[in-house]
Amino acid sequence: MLDSVRRFIEENNLFSIENDPILVAVSGGLDSVVMLDVLHKLGAQVAVAHCHFGLRGEDADADEQFVRKLAKQYGLPYFAEFFQTKAYAEQEGISTQMAARFLRYRWFEQVRQAQGLAYIATAHHQRDEAETMILNLTHGTGLAGLHGIQVKNGHIIRPLLGLGRDALHDYLAERGLRWREDDSNASPVYQRNLLRIEVLPVLREINPNLDQTMHGTAERVGGAEEIVRRYVEETAAQARHDEAEVTYLNISTLQKTAATALVLHEILRPFGFSWLVVKDIVAAFPGESGRKFDSPTHRLVKDREHLVITPRRLSQYGTFQLTAGQTDLLADGMRLKAELHDDSRHFIIPRSKSTAALDADKIKFPLTLRKWQEGDWFMPLGMKGKKLLSDFLIDQKVPLNLKDDVRVLTSADGKICWVVGWRVDDRFKVEETSERVLTVQRM
Repeated sequence: MLDSVRRFIEENNLFSIENDPILVAVSGGLDSVVMLDVLHKLGAQVAVAHCHFGLRGEDADADEQFVRKLAKQYGLPYFAEFFQTKAYAEQEGISTQMAARFLRYRWFEQVRQAQGLAYIATAHHQRDEAETMILNLTHGTGLAGLHGIQVKNGHIIRPLLGLGRDALHDYLAERGLRWREDDSNASPVYQRNLLRIEVLPVLREINPNLDQTMHGTAERVGGAEEIVRRYVEETAAQARHDEAEVTYLNISTLQKTAATALVLHEILRPFGFSWLVVKDIVAAFPGESGRKFDSPTHRLVKDREHLVITPRRLSQYGTFQLTAGQTDLLADGMRLKAELHDDSRHFIIPRSKSTAALDADKIKFPLTLRKWQEGDWFMPLGMKGKKLLSDFLIDQKVPLNLKDDVRVLTSADGKICWVVGWRVDDRFKVEETSERVLTVQRM
């Protein structure tokens, strides 16, 4: 088995046995005991990490003592952490299993960094992979859930993922190794245990080589996922345009893709839109502009030619002031940076819409930053007449969700100096006779 694991490590470029120090997660169970022994036998530089979750009383204490002695037996560095798992789960409103997973991986990474180790090895094998794939399929999943457990994910590596559970049993018997049995693994209270105890035996009657079959499927799905990922990246490069806190997706480009809903779902994944919502978005492509869709964190509006995505504003904007001499203003996530230029002779007016150049001597401080209101008017740069801000936004074809975010910077006399990110008021423009210039930049 040593040769099989070595070959698996090399074929998947997991780590360098000679050069990379590894933190090995050891629970004391059969799988992790085998992994520790195998890596030690292969000559890897190893340190041992054990998690005590405070859930199993004296049994958990005995596990920790067992692993501590095991590390001493091998002459390896040993690290242990004792977690208040139930308290953390209650605090965060999550299941005990989720809490335990989060706590252990966070701690593993802390130890890895503190000790200057290259990777964290966990003892997942083919049976774990089959369980994960079927569990994900039961809950509903995309390609990511069907590729099973990744052999390498950042600093996490799984050197035993190419082996079945029977091979681990055989190795354990040959080496005469001892391990600790976790009684909670037999409890059907947990979904994975129920699947392992009740469901998988039935499937193995249909296919005795289920674990190997699922592993092969995971490899093929992983390859398909890579093809899809590249296709999605190419599509996003053509369809996507990002500005400050705004993402635009060209609808025409999206409509030309194969499996449009699937591609769009992958593009929108960072914004939290579910598969069902994405299907509704695609169905809205031929419809009128203005249709709104929400995720927990973002709002998407179907505009004329684009999908426009912005962060959801969970609180109302207030009113904020920028006083004379103040250089920074942070307002509900928007940051403005102000700079006074005393000599305007060599000043070059910036062309970016994110920066306003204003005649400093026409401004009355404090400047006020606020959300625009119905009835607001200003004189857009280049025009001599008044224009309602609502009409200006329509002329500029500003999408609905961006209209909600538009703010104005006003002088102390109430006059709008700048529609932030869109247009300076002509009354405050910089002219040849201007002596001082105030620039205000949206960061």
